[in-house]
Amino acid sequence: MNTKRFRKNDSGFVCIHCGREVLPLGYSSRNHCPFCLSSIHIDVNPGDRSSDCLGELEPQKAVTDPKKGFIIIHRCKKCGAIRRCRAAHEADVQPDNIDLLIRLTAAEFNEND
Repeated sequence: MNTKRFRKNDSGFVCIHCGREVLPLGYSSRNHCPFCLSSIHIDVNPGDRSSDCLGELEPQKAVTDPKKGFIIIHRCKKCGAIRRCRAAHEADVQPDNIDLLIRLTAAEFNEND
């Protein structure tokens, strides 16, 4: 049996890093703050909210994908897990900080740190 790995879970939240209120995205699961790009290690698979870690996911780098746009690479401050998340810089409601995304594309990243 093939199960769906993505679950839409688009609720608002308050960012644990910068404290700003984050509104729902409206079309997908928003899982990071559009202002500072931080997140919480809350998902095992996108939208499932089944991770027990709950550590802060810190944005380390952004890479570009010709089909998906910017992809944010986060590292969990608690367990060290690496997670990738599609940016929402073209969203109608609270678009991701494009200046920060561009700065992150130049960031150096080493998964072994």
